[in-house]
Amino acid sequence: MTVDRAVRGLWFAAGGPDAPAAAATMLRMARYPTRQAVSAGGLVFADRPDGRWVVLISRRNAAGQLQWTLPKGGLEQGEDLEAAAVREVAEETGLRSRIVDKLGVVDYWFVWKPDEVRYHKYVHYYLMAFVDGDTRSHDDEAEDVAWLPLEQAVGRLTHPNERRLVGLADPTRPDVTPGVTADAGAGGAGADPEPSPTP
Repeated sequence: MTVDRAVRGLWFAAGGPDAPAAAATMLRMARYPTRQAVSAGGLVFADRPDGRWVVLISRRNAAGQLQWTLPKGGLEQGEDLEAAAVREVAEETGLRSRIVDKLGVVDYWFVWKPDEVRYHKYVHYYLMAFVDGDTRSHDDEAEDVAWLPLEQAVGRLTHPNERRLVGLADPTRPDVTPGVTADAGAGGAGADPEPSPTP
């Protein structure tokens, strides 16, 4: 169970049957050392006559459940955030793209049980214009890669924070702009931790 999930259990099940279990989990995790983890990824888009289309990937979480998400991954030695985002997106989608804006940051907590370490993870996302490539060339990090109309992509994404970020890429919405920070909060990306702190 992640820190985020345990905290939500305390908030929403206060006085209920789940509150003692959530409190016990928080106490157990308090003894774990805390470290930071950083990843970078992006939302690839292409503007077509029928609107903006974007790319999502599907992959399995630590519990083996299929999730639709944005491509992302850890930084390699000597990489900055933008270089890592471009590389990870290319590897996981098979597409080459260029960064046009910072989309936002998602942060969440999770526990990596093999090392008994509690991670506070920050994922930096960029808005990326499609250049070329073929989604059939993606690596084995993704089970599937799909181009979708932006509105459909928002509905398919598993995590609410990623849905909010993708909504910021809608060019028809003058009330929102990229570059925001999205806490994991209730139902955020931290609700289903990844199998590794730096995927």
